[in-house]
Amino acid sequence: MIGDRKVNVFFDDVMLGHDPKVDLPFMPSRVEKRVRMVLQNLDFKWSYPEHPGRLKAIKQYLEECPVPGVHFTSGPSATYDQLSRVHTTSYLDHIFSLEGQSAWLDRDTTAVSPDSIKAATAAAGNAIAAVESVFTEACQSAFALVRPPGHHAEPVRARGFCLLNNVAVAAAHAQAKLGCERILIVDWDAHHGNGTQDIFWADPDVLFFDTHCAAPFYPGSGLLEEVGAGMGEGYTINVPLPETAGDVAFEKAFRDILLPAAEHFQPDLVLVSAGFDPHHNDMALNLTYNGFKVLTRMLQDIADRHCDGRLVLVLEGGYNLTSLSRGVHAVLEVLAGGEADEVVECGVNEVAAAAAFHRSAFIDDDQR
Repeated sequence: MIGDRKVNVFFDDVMLGHDPKVDLPFMPSRVEKRVRMVLQNLDFKWSYPEHPGRLKAIKQYLEECPVPGVHFTSGPSATYDQLSRVHTTSYLDHIFSLEGQSAWLDRDTTAVSPDSIKAATAAAGNAIAAVESVFTEACQSAFALVRPPGHHAEPVRARGFCLLNNVAVAAAHAQAKLGCERILIVDWDAHHGNGTQDIFWADPDVLFFDTHCAAPFYPGSGLLEEVGAGMGEGYTINVPLPETAGDVAFEKAFRDILLPAAEHFQPDLVLVSAGFDPHHNDMALNLTYNGFKVLTRMLQDIADRHCDGRLVLVLEGGYNLTSLSRGVHAVLEVLAGGEADEVVECGVNEVAAAAAFHRSAFIDDDQR
């Protein structure tokens, strides 16, 4: 029943300060020129998709439709040392030097505004705090509502609207300070988590499982054959999917691949890069709200079975504000003790409802 399990949701207004305005002049650079060239060739006016309204929409919907058992809190910003476990010091020095400035960081239109560095360190810090909260048993699961997102951020590079790799920073903190020997990271964002994969590519203590829209969809990585290297070979599992995949395909991927992999790996902690752009109103992969519920229920079962329920979700993508806010709400309902319906192929439930509505017009009462 919803409310039976306590869930901590981590949120901080500081993260709203990340707000690149593409129509303003940025720090002059070669990247600035190349990005402007990309934007000029578009047939429409482009605005920065990863904007403060994403978190505002989620927070507003959760306030209007509260979920029993969900409690809001916040954590401190990540420190330089915490970030340096997954990012190089040269990259961090460059990022911190941009505080108070506007700059393009990558030609894929990743940018910072004057308050972006404070927002990014707050995002990583709240992901860490969410992990700590499940280890201190302050809650049974946690959700870090953070931005900018992180799973595209590589050790030496910002990409895909991501500055710092929040989920990787949280995982590395669990390894270094919380005694975690084995961590399962699941990424269900529509885009492949290239940065997270890169960071843990040779680490046998992190099992990285990623469902995503297959290349050439951005960022073009995450091929089936990408399985890690060295001691980490076999600990990266990519499941590239067609853009029309849907609930049934996702449930099958989790049941047939993730569940046996988790059973073999025996994680101490489950982390989720939770993007909501797989929803059918967003970018690709055709998930429904119930699809997100089913995936959450399966992950909760893994956490309950192997690591005393320690499950932490960290927000990644999701750009349709309606499906983003309602998707987060659906996930929180399950985390708080709610159930999920059995998944069916896209459209089946709608046809059943339509049949029930129309049947009286052509079937007599005695035939029903």
